[in-house]
Amino acid sequence: MTLSIPRLIGHRGAARHAPENTLSGMRTGALQGALWVEVDVKITRDGVPILMHDDDVDRTSDGHGLVADMDFADIRRLDAGSWFGPDFKGERVPTLAEAIQAATLLDINLNLEIKPCPGRDEQTAGIALSMALNLWPANRPPPLISSFSVQALAMAKVVAPQWPRGYLMDEEPADWENIADRLGAATINVDAKKQSAESVAAFRASGRPVLAWTVNDPEQARRLFQWGVAGVFTDTPKGLYQGLTNRSAD
Repeated sequence: MTLSIPRLIGHRGAARHAPENTLSGMRTGALQGALWVEVDVKITRDGVPILMHDDDVDRTSDGHGLVADMDFADIRRLDAGSWFGPDFKGERVPTLAEAIQAATLLDINLNLEIKPCPGRDEQTAGIALSMALNLWPANRPPPLISSFSVQALAMAKVVAPQWPRGYLMDEEPADWENIADRLGAATINVDAKKQSAESVAAFRASGRPVLAWTVNDPEQARRLFQWGVAGVFTDTPKGLYQGLTNRSAD
């Protein structure tokens, strides 16, 4: 499967400029020129796929508690914007369905990172991707499905085999290539800070493009691109683009 990967991918929308994993974040990423944005997908206690990174809601909302212990109605009442700034007061935690609709209207693609709560790897991937398959417009390129969870990616291969999968690695295991082969991974997604020319070359030798997170510094981005990284995740798409093209930020 050939992927058309942009060099810059908005991280959790555009996390430096708008609250992460929100519709405002997606819109901001698109306005800053991101052709793709990455978002994190969890399921609530009652099985509703939502955008959320952490296992709890404490950091990115005015609420407290574990996502796995909260129904969607509980989470929907939370303010997911005020923590970031007063301009985003009243922002709600979006559903995956709303994120897909927003991406379609914004004409951007998504990297859906399956971010399961502990012990919910297969369940999260199964529920979220079954819904996404039903909602994804047939005339649009498929999203990239990524995860640190091998179990979640294995379920993604079963539920949405036609959608590309990205194998996320923090500390890569010795048999990472065998795992990537077994999962049918289309990309290798790695921590930019931990890479070298040699590590990128090894990943690329597996025949897969390499994506690196989270890159906000133009010099770091240039170095990664020189090493052969295909795309980077950034909190500031416009700022990084301007830095790479030697244009001053507005």
